[in-house]
Amino acid sequence: MCGLNKTVVTEFILLGFPSLAQFQLLFFVMLLLIYMVTLLGNILIILITMVDPALHSPMYLFLQNLSFLDICFTLVVVPQLFSNLLTEKKSISFTGCMAQMFFFFSFGTVECFLLAAMAYDRYVAICNPLRYRNIMNRRVCIQVMLALWFSGIPVGTLQTTWLFSLPFCGPNKVNHFFCDGPPVLELVCADTSLFETYSLTATIIIIMSPFVLILGSYICILHTVLKMNSATGRHKAFSTCSSHLIVVTLLYGTGILAYIQPKSDYSPDVKKLLSLSYTVVTPTLNPIIYSLRNSEVKESLWRTLGRKAIST
Repeated sequence: MCGLNKTVVTEFILLGFPSLAQFQLLFFVMLLLIYMVTLLGNILIILITMVDPALHSPMYLFLQNLSFLDICFTLVVVPQLFSNLLTEKKSISFTGCMAQMFFFFSFGTVECFLLAAMAYDRYVAICNPLRYRNIMNRRVCIQVMLALWFSGIPVGTLQTTWLFSLPFCGPNKVNHFFCDGPPVLELVCADTSLFETYSLTATIIIIMSPFVLILGSYICILHTVLKMNSATGRHKAFSTCSSHLIVVTLLYGTGILAYIQPKSDYSPDVKKLLSLSYTVVTPTLNPIIYSLRNSEVKESLWRTLGRKAIST
């Protein structure tokens, strides 16, 4: 315990990437370019799916929300990272750290369940095509989206409130580039075994429950596709799922490596790179993957650009 003369921590120092100090400016420029591509790509996906009536289907409603979520997710982490790279003061207030962690956990939870909802949508479209419009009607989709967005609030609230109710006795250097749970937990001067058990259990449930739903959906999809007589039909079915599968692999691959592996498996620098992958790189790749591998999105993009060219 901290004792009666404990130091009250009012801010944290984010150590970031000290090994890249000599390349700090280059690192900033590279991240800035990636961030601009993230914003432009995801905003473009949102605009296309909103403007083009051909894309007013559940599949593209989910894609629209995924792009909006990626923008929100990067806004939680990247501006603070830029600030730390450009200034000598690499601090974040106690309240700011708490808020950053809350939104990070909340948006991360929403994204996991959103990917599961997208997999279920593909399952219904391929395995029950005649009932698709009845099952995935507009009212159901709106209810699902509201449930998804609200699902992150209790997770973020409980995880963050519990962690920051623990005592911090003075060491305030977070060995990370944002306020993630494990590196902040290392600064607590009390027995954290109960919280660690809860946190690992919650992480496994949040990450693996949607993953099991995704896996089950694709097992059913694969079973249905393999029974199709038409090679064209099989190709079309697989092509509608390929983008989603790539995104799931990117997110879950890095997420499982970062949060479910034992503590000693990776050095802090490796964990930072894994975190950089799913907080910065993956949101950049999502719109590229969906636009390059989806003919309807590409056709809509060209139609939109064509209309703008004609109007000018």
